[in-house]
Amino acid sequence: MLLFATDTSGKHGSIALARCRPDTTCEVIEVVALAGGTFSAQLVPQAAALLAKHGFTKQDIGAFAVVSGPGSFTGLRVGLAAIKALAEVLGKPIAAVSLLEAVATVDRTPGRVMAAMDAGRGEVYIGEYEAGEVATNAGERLVTLEEFLASANGYSVLTPDQGMAKAARNAGLQVQEIERPQSDEIARLGWKKILAGDTVSPEALEANYIRRSDAEIFSKSGS
Repeated sequence: MLLFATDTSGKHGSIALARCRPDTTCEVIEVVALAGGTFSAQLVPQAAALLAKHGFTKQDIGAFAVVSGPGSFTGLRVGLAAIKALAEVLGKPIAAVSLLEAVATVDRTPGRVMAAMDAGRGEVYIGEYEAGEVATNAGERLVTLEEFLASANGYSVLTPDQGMAKAARNAGLQVQEIERPQSDEIARLGWKKILAGDTVSPEALEANYIRRSDAEIFSKSGS
């Protein structure tokens, strides 16, 4: 099956085509980078060019995988809107993939893994996992840098952010700085979700910004 994957959650993004099989493997055909700040102008033309380059049309796409968060509000909206439209027109399944899960599974590190990404303003996106062939999510949330450092003991920390890696090392944590996952990894994770029946309809596909709840915000402001 031909799978189309996209990630527009960060400063830079990417799209990918992959040929996926029932045994969960995916052969990535090509990954194309998207320059930050112009996702809305690039995504659809680049997708059309990628398909044409390899002799496909959009009707050949059998499934979609898309990063649903966390990340840029604008970037995520652009990527999700494009996938919603294509999947609705073609009637194909969508796998929504957490970027934190992709970070956690890049290295296939066994045991307890914490994925960490800089969320700005002194905050950190974290995801706690029991890693294996596929990470089992034990919780994704937004915390302060201090909360991240205090809660990461006993985990192998994986992060694509140099600042997070430095802070974790300075705190004496076990940390590995990795390359930020691209759409080829999103395709592989998405395909496993599709095979497991973990899909979402176009109308139900939403961004997961992993922001603090109002209760948490008001509690801290009043303390």
